[in-house]
Amino acid sequence: MVILDLVERVGPLAEGMVVRVDAGLPAEVELARAWCDRTGNTLVEATGQWIEIRRGRTAAARSSLPPERRPGVRLWMYTNFDCNLACAYCCVRSSPRAPRRALGSERIARLAAEAAAWGVEELYLTGGEPFILADIDESIRACVALRPTTVLTNGMLFTGRRLRTLAGLPRQGLALQISLDSATPAMHDHNRGEGSWDRAMAGIRTALDLGFRVRVAATIDQNNPGALAAADQLEALLDELGIAAEDKLTRPVALRGFADSGLVLAPETMVPEVTVTASGVYWHPVGADDTDMLIDSVLFPLAPRIDRIVCLFEEHAQRQASAAMVFPCA
Repeated sequence: MVILDLVERVGPLAEGMVVRVDAGLPAEVELARAWCDRTGNTLVEATGQWIEIRRGRTAAARSSLPPERRPGVRLWMYTNFDCNLACAYCCVRSSPRAPRRALGSERIARLAAEAAAWGVEELYLTGGEPFILADIDESIRACVALRPTTVLTNGMLFTGRRLRTLAGLPRQGLALQISLDSATPAMHDHNRGEGSWDRAMAGIRTALDLGFRVRVAATIDQNNPGALAAADQLEALLDELGIAAEDKLTRPVALRGFADSGLVLAPETMVPEVTVTASGVYWHPVGADDTDMLIDSVLFPLAPRIDRIVCLFEEHAQRQASAAMVFPCA
């Protein structure tokens, strides 16, 4: 019955127009999906009561993105959530008091292998502070063996045993992304704690001296009147340090975690970057401590979870497109 309704309702439509057809059963939705695949139309949404069909084929939303930003290109893994800092805008509420919630080196190795098999091109290890973990080198080596890997760190723990761990890591295929918010201590220390700027700078210099590729990421409060000037000063400092242009990153504060102001983010309006924590698979690393971005509390196998995120991204894009329905007058 649903196929007859589709033929009758969709047939007269102009290209790009949208129509809803009653379909309450899962079998009817699957029939409609198969019919759309065969006839060159697009299933926009299915609610359990009706389905929404767009006349014609809509290009995949991910194809309009730069290749390096397409869903599934990157996999983020939260190694842990505890941290030696408690930054004022930390999006996942990391601090010295946060429960560790470690993924563990065995699960990280399995996630990296399954991600590589799916087609993920880059791996990211973040926290918390990854270098708190005694076995972080095992996780890093497992990732670097499969894909180019970036480890996010505040760069403050590169002494003693941890310095020896750092020195023993591979240089090829590994980047260290160290947080530095300003060219002088005041702004950085205001958000991250007194003395943290000096230690972060020392960490950057140590990593560079050891021959690592260093990326520097700044989190900037765009509501701060001095933010633009501070960004320019930081750019000059990074030039002095020899940080390559492609390794300088600036991001705004997100209204997540500890932040009391910032950019409002939601899965429906964000390009996903698949993220895994000990608690589940998430839409994006910025929301990896929030239930609205939780996709699945089961980690393995990883491939169907990545597929689900890619599919949801396309569905979100289709729903947004359907709000701008074609209404031809000629």
